[in-house]
Amino acid sequence: MSRIDLNSLSIAKTRELVTAGDISCRELVEIYHGQIKEHRDLNAYLEVFDDAYELAEKEDIAIKSGQSPKLLSGVALAIKDNMLIKNKKITAGSKMLEGYTASYDAYVIKKLRDAGVIFLGRTNMDEFAMGSSCENSAYGVTKNPWDHSRVPGGSSGGSAAAVASHQCLAALGSDTGGSIREPASFCGTVGLKPTYGSVSRSGLIAMASSLDVIGPFTKSVDDAEEIFKIILGKDPKDATTVTYITKNSGKHPVIGVPREFFSLKERGKEGVDGDVAKALSEAIDSLKSAGYEIKEVSLPNADYALACYYILMPAEVSSNLARFDGIRYGARAKAENLLEIYANTRGEKFGREVRRRIILGTYVLSAGYYDAYYSRAEKVRWLIRRDFENVFRDVDVIISPTVATPAFKIGEKTADPLSMYLSDIFTIPANLAGIPAMSVPFGFAERDGKKLPIGVQLMAPRFAESVLFDVGRALERARSV
Repeated sequence: MSRIDLNSLSIAKTRELVTAGDISCRELVEIYHGQIKEHRDLNAYLEVFDDAYELAEKEDIAIKSGQSPKLLSGVALAIKDNMLIKNKKITAGSKMLEGYTASYDAYVIKKLRDAGVIFLGRTNMDEFAMGSSCENSAYGVTKNPWDHSRVPGGSSGGSAAAVASHQCLAALGSDTGGSIREPASFCGTVGLKPTYGSVSRSGLIAMASSLDVIGPFTKSVDDAEEIFKIILGKDPKDATTVTYITKNSGKHPVIGVPREFFSLKERGKEGVDGDVAKALSEAIDSLKSAGYEIKEVSLPNADYALACYYILMPAEVSSNLARFDGIRYGARAKAENLLEIYANTRGEKFGREVRRRIILGTYVLSAGYYDAYYSRAEKVRWLIRRDFENVFRDVDVIISPTVATPAFKIGEKTADPLSMYLSDIFTIPANLAGIPAMSVPFGFAERDGKKLPIGVQLMAPRFAESVLFDVGRALERARSV
């Protein structure tokens, strides 16, 4: 088993090894279980599934009997703890769902299961996906594999940390305002947020239904593309899904650089870290050297994206989390009457950040404030979407930092929610517009004697993931030179 180099192991290589009989699915599971034990201190997993060996052996028996390996036979995945896996516990990182067991598979889980995937376990996350650091989990903080004193990013921090530390080949996360791309940037993995509506949300515990998207964490763009092609598709259980039609212009993509993303200090916001700016500049130069045309573009309403998001998202949170009332499922606090059941259960089982967003969302939807806040935010959202549509008439891909800084210290921003929210400033616009976006590792920053990964974000028009993959591979080639 020592013959397997986990750094270079890919989905295609796994398929090749399993098909040739050079390694079994069970041996692969054993390798990853060893990694999970070795890196237990990262707290990436909330639960490691004890039936992974059984699933692997079923795949091995089928292959030995003469069946061709499935597309993802032997591929070991970790799953963010907000996607239902039948007969497995699920908590969404919260005490509210402690003891709850899923009664069916999420759509993406069923698709992956049919493709031969082996599920290793469920990964840690910010409670109900609310956070940018993975510090809001009711089950402890996940640590960054590159520096254990720093955060892995959130809310899908457990999935990113698991991939970065080779505790799985790939993982699934969900992205509402950057929850895949930010952890990918902080942990040095590829993280894809697909087009809204391309991947079903059936079986995903909702945070903000008009923004949530499921996507993969991988070690390469090729692997991200492979998993995306498996999980996409129309699902009758999710009315927002569509029949996916790939958009590809067929020409060499033109790369747009938004001027607004580099004038943050001029507008009173924290600027881009010097190492991040340098990495982005080098990424742009590498694309230019590879023959891509670079254009400066303008997204005039990008300045309002953060404020817009933190009105719309809490409003949807307050609505979606109303179902967790201590009556139907999940935890229930001690109480004397129905009103106390509601109040005590939510007060005791929801964490501080979740309560904060529910209160904020209820406020912006309340009588007298709906028009002043929520209604205006919806109008701004359409302006942001229109900005992207206008820009994509001239360019095929937009490049930007994924996050303004490398991974920050654990506890550094917990006392200042606004500072934490600003971490999402580059990722939120793609969610508001419903377009695909991907973080690709490109460069490092040194802090306290340790190397910290930096991610570059690529954004494309709706259903143009293929263009993202093409440009992402160009960045990977430049990085490997």
